[in-house]
Amino acid sequence: MSEEIDNIEDVEIISNDEVIEADIDNSDEDCKSTGKFDKILIDDDLTAKHKLTGMYKEWFLDYASYVILERAVPEIGDGLKPVQRRIMHSMKEKEDGRYNKVANLVGHTMQYHPHGDSSIGGALIQLGQKNLLIDTQGNWGNNLTGDSAAAPRYIEARLTKFALEVLFNKKTTNWKLTYDGRREEPISLPAKFPLLLAQGGEGIAVGLASKILPHNFCELIDACIAHLKGESCQLFPDFITGGMIDVARYNDGVRGGAVKIRAKIIKKDSNTLIITELPFGETTTTVIESIIKANEKSKIKIKKVDDNTSHSVEIVITLGNDVSSDKTIDALYAFTKCEVSISPNSCVIIDNVPHFIGVNEILRISAENTKKLLNLELEIRLNELYESWHKASLEKIFIENKIYKLIEVAKSNEEMLEIIDKGLDPFKPSLWLPVTQEDLIRLSEIPIRRTAQFDFMKNDQFVKGVEKEIKDVKKLIANIVKYTIEYYEGIASRYSKGRERRTEIRSFDNIDASNVVINNAKLYVNREEGFYGIGTSMRKDEFVCDCSDIDDVIIFAKNGKYRISKVSDKDFFEKDVYYIGVFRRNDKRTIYNVLYLDGGTGMALVKRCSISGITRDKEYDITKGSPKSQILYMSVNTNGEAEVLKVYFRPRLRLKKLIEDLDFSNILIKGRASQGNIFSRTAIHKILMKEAGISTLAGQKIWFDTDINKLNNEGRGELLGEFSSDDKTVIFTKNGNYYTTGYNTSLYFPEDLINIEKYDADKVYSAIFYDAEQKYFYIKRFKAENTDKQQLFIDENTGSYLVAINGDDYPLVNIIYGGVNKNRPMDCIDVESFIGVKSHKAKGKRLSTLKISSLEFIEPARFKEAEVEDESTIGEDLEELNINNESEREHTTIHSLFGDDE
Repeated sequence: MSEEIDNIEDVEIISNDEVIEADIDNSDEDCKSTGKFDKILIDDDLTAKHKLTGMYKEWFLDYASYVILERAVPEIGDGLKPVQRRIMHSMKEKEDGRYNKVANLVGHTMQYHPHGDSSIGGALIQLGQKNLLIDTQGNWGNNLTGDSAAAPRYIEARLTKFALEVLFNKKTTNWKLTYDGRREEPISLPAKFPLLLAQGGEGIAVGLASKILPHNFCELIDACIAHLKGESCQLFPDFITGGMIDVARYNDGVRGGAVKIRAKIIKKDSNTLIITELPFGETTTTVIESIIKANEKSKIKIKKVDDNTSHSVEIVITLGNDVSSDKTIDALYAFTKCEVSISPNSCVIIDNVPHFIGVNEILRISAENTKKLLNLELEIRLNELYESWHKASLEKIFIENKIYKLIEVAKSNEEMLEIIDKGLDPFKPSLWLPVTQEDLIRLSEIPIRRTAQFDFMKNDQFVKGVEKEIKDVKKLIANIVKYTIEYYEGIASRYSKGRERRTEIRSFDNIDASNVVINNAKLYVNREEGFYGIGTSMRKDEFVCDCSDIDDVIIFAKNGKYRISKVSDKDFFEKDVYYIGVFRRNDKRTIYNVLYLDGGTGMALVKRCSISGITRDKEYDITKGSPKSQILYMSVNTNGEAEVLKVYFRPRLRLKKLIEDLDFSNILIKGRASQGNIFSRTAIHKILMKEAGISTLAGQKIWFDTDINKLNNEGRGELLGEFSSDDKTVIFTKNGNYYTTGYNTSLYFPEDLINIEKYDADKVYSAIFYDAEQKYFYIKRFKAENTDKQQLFIDENTGSYLVAINGDDYPLVNIIYGGVNKNRPMDCIDVESFIGVKSHKAKGKRLSTLKISSLEFIEPARFKEAEVEDESTIGEDLEELNINNESEREHTTIHSLFGDDE
């Protein structure tokens, strides 16, 4: 139990069973700094009175302010935290172009940072691993594997040329005393680059936190230039580990936004996946651990995982033969650290106050600050040039007009300076700066030898050079925006090589975990007692289906009540369970066909509905909800099928029709809360299935997953097209058979499948095969019959085999000869004119009596007009194609061979 304390007037200090009222002297600064109560005024009865008003509040605010300003949150000017700034300042002090031991740098930094060497060493390692400001040597760890760096005494570092150019300038740096008052340290380094956005920053303070993601070096420069030109720009994170990022909800990096980051997974083959890039903040170790954990929980199914990472990431995942690689990729994103979500929180220190601003505002402030720093550097240089011109001009006047001879009569230093000042009076109007006491002293200290050897020509040349440079600097100041743009362009030309974007920006589809998880459990039900579940205690009950431990189940009771529940080891719903199955949310293609008895009216009502978007564990009713209502018949149709039932009524007087058909296709699909249509007022005796149903819904797109030879409607694999209720697929196998079947996503297809597509009764197929008996290659053209029995379309003799099959309307076949005819020119056969369309049982036509080395179908020379989408370009396309074909066939003979083998 805790309470928020604002003010405490009296505090009772209990010690040795005695109560002492303590009065603490808040004015004691030592007491406030050490937190000890040194002054306790005790009266005769051992009672001390002291007020603690506001003490905790003041001390807490002091502590919170210190953590925010001096430890955790970066400053807007240079984008560094205090420890990072002190490291960079310390490295600059020791900079001589050579590497320094990190242990030495840590020790040197402790002069400025009032904390231990471990905090300095950790911050230095992090800066070095970002590969921007620090040039490293030795084992600095590995961002990819998570390996730590070697001990500080074994590794070395120095500042990069980039850091020396953009981060340091004593003349434009503001200084303050260190914590012990012995030295000076920079308040903020004069950074002329948005380092905060380039490196990113993260820190947890008291009451707030900061998390700024790193951005691309080149894009930051382009954005700064765009801002200076008055153009708009957008910035998105970029990570050294690569990967892919969805920035749809980046929200400019401020609170409330989020980004999804994914590993890059390459599909090497149907059984091997390779992770080549990682999400930001993850290592190969954490990713592999999450994969193993997901496999142990049966969320995914893999054989093994190997880490071959060295300079680049290579995590090899081996799958089983019955596992879809595409589905596994989605499962890796859903259940492992191959996908992570990061919520940025852009908090920075501006004028010693934390501010929450977006990355575009940070970039704007940085670009404007760079412009101001460059302008300040030019103004400082201009003042230096004025000083140089002033000194050179005074020296020339002093010597040329022999003013030095006038001071010979001076009897004191004051008189000497007065004489020099008076001698300069005639020339003061021509000077750019006023003559100061320091100028007079400097002139009085010029040695006699120098006055005698003074080179007036050299002095004039120097002054002219200074005047020219002054003119150039003034021009730059007048065009400071252009000068700043050129400065950024110079940085880009010198340092942007190798800093191209590594993280690919993409839009991710939301992955439904229930669609990609493998079935790692079995669902059981005890219909009489109303229990269901997946636990071992249910294995003696009725098996329902395979499922996963994250699935939802929908369960109906005989009285029409139903609910959606998370699958569990064992749960109770209600006795007389009628139906139970896996429930897919937002699935509007699954249709429930229901015939139920309304207990209130005694009538039989029929309805069709989909069930989606309902609350988990809330009880609903598929009937009107009247007492004694019950389900007479119900079917669950994953593709909206509508069957036909034969309904038998109980005989009664004046009932003429005892049997009636119920065609669900005549019932409109309505909402789950609809009461349904009246089917009969007569009691029903029994219900039989008369005719299986076909889908009454619009077509759905079907894909074929080549990894597991299975259809799906989830977008994995090759798109076969949009299928309606009576559509079918046609399958061709390597052994020369074909057959047609439906598009049920639960079907597995044979391993020797070579082609599967949507069945078209009018489509003509061309097949090349080798006849083992005749020892020749044949070709035939046929239309596939609509049959679920396998049809052999090549020769039945042992040794005959299928070479290729093609579904083009005007196919072409290239024939390359071998043996004694290997020098014979290649033949190109126009199949459509070479052979007519016959039955698949026809023998076909021999391609050649000569020895053939190879045969292959090539791109057809023409297409059906119906297949051309843009008629305006078909002429040009065909003309170009014909020209190309003619050039390719310059040395090819086109034969129309005749024979009587058809």
